[in-house]
Amino acid sequence: MSDNPIFLAFLGTLFTWFMTALGSSFVLFFKTIRQSVLDTLLGFAAGVMIAASFWSLLAPAIELSEGSPLPSVLGFLAGGFFLRLIDLLLPHMHVTAEGTEREGLKSPWGKSTLMFLAVTLHNFPEGLAVGVAFGAVAHGLGDATIASAIALALGIGIQNLPEGAAVSIPLRREGLSRGRSFFWGQFSGMVEPLGGVLGALMALSARSALPYALSFAAGAMIYVVVEEVIPETQGGKHGHLATLGVMLGFVLMMTLDVALG
Repeated sequence: MSDNPIFLAFLGTLFTWFMTALGSSFVLFFKTIRQSVLDTLLGFAAGVMIAASFWSLLAPAIELSEGSPLPSVLGFLAGGFFLRLIDLLLPHMHVTAEGTEREGLKSPWGKSTLMFLAVTLHNFPEGLAVGVAFGAVAHGLGDATIASAIALALGIGIQNLPEGAAVSIPLRREGLSRGRSFFWGQFSGMVEPLGGVLGALMALSARSALPYALSFAAGAMIYVVVEEVIPETQGGKHGHLATLGVMLGFVLMMTLDVALG
């Protein structure tokens, strides 16, 4: 069972969920967080996701395509378009530095339901990426190795630590109780095991579909970074700290992938 890619993907995304919950638990001790710290942490998370998208997903996809960029291009764009479509249609609540705002189609649903949908939308791609990476290992091809999949899970887990706090603490500031703020913060990682299992199944479905699956996950992650994470860090006075965070996160993920892969 330990060699089963689906089981390994499930274990990897359980780790990313745990790290999110650990970060979300900060809300049990702190009601607020300095905006400069929050922007830096979110920038760090963005840097990890950008590096992971290339080193752990796009690079193997390009190699598996045997020199043709077309599968990676199509898969990458499909991942971004899919997230854009869901973002437009699915009612959800977006957390910002100023508070919360509704996005997607209008609905009568309450804040809790909309927050449920938001964290599902914006964190599912991370689980999907880890699952695809582990599923690709079963084909025994190129850069798709167990070490690179573990590096991706570690990187996503590390960036989920500040990301969990970045979700739960603003919710506490909005007036939610500590318990509810922690619940919604850790829930942003709870959906990742589901994405991990589905991603592994996608990668295992056919060898020919593997470049598309890897680049699809990369496109979905990049969409979340550019649409949500980076703009959220650049709207105030601490954009330079957020940019430094991006650089540090990118370097960390690159180092993990090279060292373990």
